[in-house]
Amino acid sequence: MNDYLDSLNEPQKEGVINTQGPCMIIAGAGSGKTRVLTLRMAHLVQSQGVDPFNIMALTFTNKAAKEMRERIEHVVGSDAKNLWTGTFHSVFAKLLRSEAHHLGYPNNFTIYDTDDSKSLIRSIVKEMGLDETQYKVNTVYNRISAAKNRLISWTDYLSNAVLMADDAGNMRPEMGNIYKNYALRCFKSGAMDFDDLLFNTDKLFKEHLDVLNKYQHRIHYILVDEFQDTNLCQYFIIRKLAAVRQNICVVGDDAQSIYAFRGADISNILNFEKDYPDLKIIKLEQNYRSTKTIVEAANSVIAKNKAQLPKNVWTSNEEGNLIELIKATSDNEEGRLVATSIFEEKMQGQHRFSDFVILYRTNSQSRAVEESLRRMNIKYKVVGGLSFYQRKEIKDLLAYLRFSLNQQDEASFRRIINLPKRGIGDTTIDKIIVAANDHAISIWEVIQNAVSFLGGRASGPIDDFVTKIKRFAIETQNKDAYEAAAEIAKSSGLLKELYEDKTVEGLSRYENVQELLNAIKEYVEDPEKEDKSLGAFLQEVSLLTSQDENKDKDPDTVTLMTIHMAKGLEFKYVYMVGMEEDLFPSQMMLSSRAELEEERRLFYVAITRAKKKLYLSYALTRYRYGRLKNCEPSRFLDDVDQRFIKVSTKFGGIESVAPNPEFAKSFVSSMKKTMSTQVSPKATSYKPSADFAPSDTSNLTIGMKVEHPKFGYGMVMQMDVSGPDRKAKISFDDFGEKTLLLNFAKLKIHEN
Repeated sequence: MNDYLDSLNEPQKEGVINTQGPCMIIAGAGSGKTRVLTLRMAHLVQSQGVDPFNIMALTFTNKAAKEMRERIEHVVGSDAKNLWTGTFHSVFAKLLRSEAHHLGYPNNFTIYDTDDSKSLIRSIVKEMGLDETQYKVNTVYNRISAAKNRLISWTDYLSNAVLMADDAGNMRPEMGNIYKNYALRCFKSGAMDFDDLLFNTDKLFKEHLDVLNKYQHRIHYILVDEFQDTNLCQYFIIRKLAAVRQNICVVGDDAQSIYAFRGADISNILNFEKDYPDLKIIKLEQNYRSTKTIVEAANSVIAKNKAQLPKNVWTSNEEGNLIELIKATSDNEEGRLVATSIFEEKMQGQHRFSDFVILYRTNSQSRAVEESLRRMNIKYKVVGGLSFYQRKEIKDLLAYLRFSLNQQDEASFRRIINLPKRGIGDTTIDKIIVAANDHAISIWEVIQNAVSFLGGRASGPIDDFVTKIKRFAIETQNKDAYEAAAEIAKSSGLLKELYEDKTVEGLSRYENVQELLNAIKEYVEDPEKEDKSLGAFLQEVSLLTSQDENKDKDPDTVTLMTIHMAKGLEFKYVYMVGMEEDLFPSQMMLSSRAELEEERRLFYVAITRAKKKLYLSYALTRYRYGRLKNCEPSRFLDDVDQRFIKVSTKFGGIESVAPNPEFAKSFVSSMKKTMSTQVSPKATSYKPSADFAPSDTSNLTIGMKVEHPKFGYGMVMQMDVSGPDRKAKISFDDFGEKTLLLNFAKLKIHEN
């Protein structure tokens, strides 16, 4: 028996040594699938004498491919370098370098990246005289990409009545012709985009059977990792290659198929047996990663899906802690409770911050969490995306806000002068800067006199820009931070441009801008903030982000990422925030059972990232699109067997949580820093009366005496019931005037 087989359990060993014929290894979360896949290749080379040149192993990331190659090399030595190992795109790009001439491409063809492709599409839309707002670059790019992933050429597209009718219904009837022009221009330039690397490989095998036959006899064994993530094009390619020998082994977990938006087709793994009646199915069901509680809770969730391959994931690990459910009154409090819990777990267990991850459904949710982590001086890194305030769309709006306040800000001017596009090119911008320098005046003075400095042609759009900024400047003087920012976001055209981009990326950017506006509204409505101006908010943001500079250099940081980015990773402690209806599951994924089941698989992936402990949290209220929204807990919380959940009682009140003096000292010190930035020292001195209970404030009027659990007794001085958010200005005996939202302020009305 080979040494590398000794440490495997029986199903794993079976997956390694049964190398002949079609095989599907269904690998549950944390079951050691990568180990089985790499040892299967090592076994082929070392024990069965297969030439590494005859083995192809395909995966989805360069990191996974590198890890696979290194593991095999550890067993078989330098021969591992001769394996066809890599991502789908890298392996078939290599193949096309030798065979592209069959399709009329030079063998040294250029590979266009996403920016190259979008730039070409932008030019084609302009040359065709089409409306750029109707034919947005991202929309066109994603449409063409989806067609190629489904093996639809431009000729097929133009002859497909369903696709053409769909485009016409979306007011984009020229989409097929754009696809045609794009494909022909790429071909004329001797270039392929990323999708072409697969699309043209399939085309090569379909149209040149001699080439297909050559590779069918060269590649004796095909192994595919993360098979549940393959699209139609990828599956057709490997099925053609394996047709002669049928030595194809796919490894995956249908319960972790979460990339439909990228073209992944779960039916590839669900229906694999239909294409291979003699298929051998091996199930890796022992989880080596998580506690019994986490494994069984995950099983109870995924059992609710109808479309799945049967398996029973289990573990012999310890029972572990129950899943803790954190209930917060708002998204800001959710961030604070999560940050405080991380601090406690770290100090009590002497863990590293790198043991913790915070997962969310969308990137826009990171803002409240980031701010809470900063306030507690907890280092963190955002993976798979920029820190919230560093994202382009956020910086764009902040630049508008800053320039509206300070027209001498050259950096903000450069960023927004042609955003959204208003026909002001780089040459004109350079002329403005040169004129300002030559005449020793500000850029604002130059653009206010555009005709004198630039001539008549350039002055039109610049004059319009100047008029807008002057109006925005007045808004910042006469309105609070939120009202001014909301007006600037709307009137600048930024919100409209993002709203009209219905791609996944466009929707994410729109949500991020809305989240920034939410942050500004929360700032304005915070009773502790005396200065409600836009300038005060921007100053606070600048102070917050200035602490961010070196956080990525320290490996001991809390990780923040979307669940999609977390697939394949594991952490001791996992915090899943935003467990609310319309957020998770996303309101955009509720139109069919298939979409809802993918969302549930996404939740399953989140749960199974946890090794030791899992926290789930939700907020009763959350700012979305500039309004405070009442939220209800996610339906997915009901999917978890309630035996595995307990409601967290920590941090909701004054409860002490520290069993040792060192933790208590650190915890209290950190909380003092936090409280000093949010609450005046007197705020903890008032204790509500013994019979305190909030009253119905629907009939609250000026002159009434009220009691607040934090601010004590006060008199209602002013009421504002004009909008949906009813407000009252109250003069408290010990805390001065506070403006409170009556829908959420806990007030007891006392008789005068």
